[in-house]
Parts: sequence; C-alpha cells; structure tokens
Amino acid sequence: MVTTGAILFGDRQHHLGFDPAEAPIALQLGGNVPEHLATCAAIGQDWGYAEINLNVGCPSDRTQEGGFGACLMADPDLVARGVEAMARATSLPVTVKCRIGIDDHDDYDHFRGFIDRVADAGCRTFIVHARKAILQGLSPKENREIPPLKYPYVYRLKRERPDLTIVINGGITTLGECAQHLERVDGVMLGRAAYQNPYLMAEVDAVLFGDDRPRPTRDEVLARYLEYAARQRDHGVPLYAMARHALNLFQGQPGARAWRRYIAQNGPRRGAGIEVLRQAASFVTAGAIEAAS
Repeated sequence: MVTTGAILFGDRQHHLGFDPAEAPIALQLGGNVPEHLATCAAIGQDWGYAEINLNVGCPSDRTQEGGFGACLMADPDLVARGVEAMARATSLPVTVKCRIGIDDHDDYDHFRGFIDRVADAGCRTFIVHARKAILQGLSPKENREIPPLKYPYVYRLKRERPDLTIVINGGITTLGECAQHLERVDGVMLGRAAYQNPYLMAEVDAVLFGDDRPRPTRDEVLARYLEYAARQRDHGVPLYAMARHALNLFQGQPGARAWRRYIAQNGPRRGAGIEVLRQAASFVTAGAIEAAS
C-alpha cells in the first residue's frame, strides 16, 4: 500500500518504481479524497501498473489517523466516490480490498450493502479478507488472527452477486484449501502463507491449474533472485531490504536455519552485497550433502 500523499508529494521513484521481473503488479492506494485517488490512479497507469486497488481493509492506527483503510467501510458512499473518480482517471481495472465489516457493523446485510454500493460505482472485483476489523484494542497482527473467519459471508456474496469477481483472503495456508475455495469463489489471495513459505508458489500452476511443466527448483529461484538483487543494489537498494524477504525460501530444507542466520547476521551490514546470499546458499548446499550422506 502506498498513500496518496506519498505519491503526490514524495519521491515517486522510491514509492512506485519496480523491476520488470515483478510485473504484472497492482498498485494499492491508501487514501480517502476522490480527487487525490484519481490523480494517483492515473500516475500508477503511467508508471506501468496493471491494476489500481483501493485499501479498505487495513486497521492500523496510522490508517485510521489518516481516515482510510478499514475505517472507510463505515462510509460506503465515500468509497464509491473514490472508485468512480479512479475509474474515470484510468483505463486500468479498479479493485477494492476490504473486510467483511468493522467493529459492531459485522452482519452480512451491512457487508452486502457496502459491496452493492461500491459495485454500483463501477468496481467489479473485490478481494475480501473474511474477518471483520476491530478498530480499537487490537494490533494489525491481532486483527489478522483474532476476529473469527467467516468464509460463508464471502461464499454467499458470490452466490448472490455472480456478476462480480470475488476473491477470498484470510487464514488460507495450503493449496488444497485454495482448491476448495475456488469451488465457490473466483480467486484466492495468499498473504502470510506465501511470505512464510515462498516456495509454495512454485506449485500453484501444477496443483491448481493442471500445468505439467517442471516447477523451478529452489536453486533456480535463488539464481533469478540474485539477478534481481544485483540490479536493485546497482540502484542503491540496501541488500537487507530484499534479503529479509527471502529468509524462508528454504523452509523445511537441510541447512535452512544456517541460511536464515547468516543472512540475518550479515545482510544488514552497511555495504553488504549479494555475496551474502551466495555465502548463505552454501550452507544449504552443505546441509543437503550432509542429509544425503
């Protein structure tokens, strides 16, 4: 998520720049002023994004202080005006990521009313975290875990609004679970599961879409990531800003703990380069050899 203020008044290269290897990529906006959202949507299109998404799900104190994120679910008319403004400003798909409700506004009728109002404004795709957000008393982490999941809300929405594209999110950890959800909705968004076990994504095409091509090995994934990291280092990006997101690449493999420890110890050092990742990978290779012997 990038706030509209950061785009309008900040360093756009820092906030919007991305590597071609990341495409196609969506720009998620945080904001509540329709005119600002529209301007940022147009800027996002100019920067090569494939989709503009409005965040109506984040419950953090920072988003609440700014009047955006999950608290916007209390004002569907404002969300609708933002969607209308963005849709006029860009030819890209404009989507919304939301919760099923907030605080005491968590019954299905309230959720359905919010969706209907925003859909009438032109949004055809909703990514729904199937929990409500509790705006006071819970941290963002707790808001991802404590409010109960209500998948049936999302399933019912799809049954009642088959014209909309409905993507489900929240608490989904395996591809088997994804397959079950896909029997009832149009898509599944993986968040923490993909972060905690990135290699899970290597199996998606085969398991969910019947693609019989060989999946890339972890070593092949790492080789491509090293190419990416080298390009980013040339642009001044600190190594650890990237390396920390690869800590779980070898989850469950021999040597994975040594891989994580070496990166955590050496990646944050000033001037660290991709040789840190190469050295860390040697521990995985050594672990594999030891496990095989």
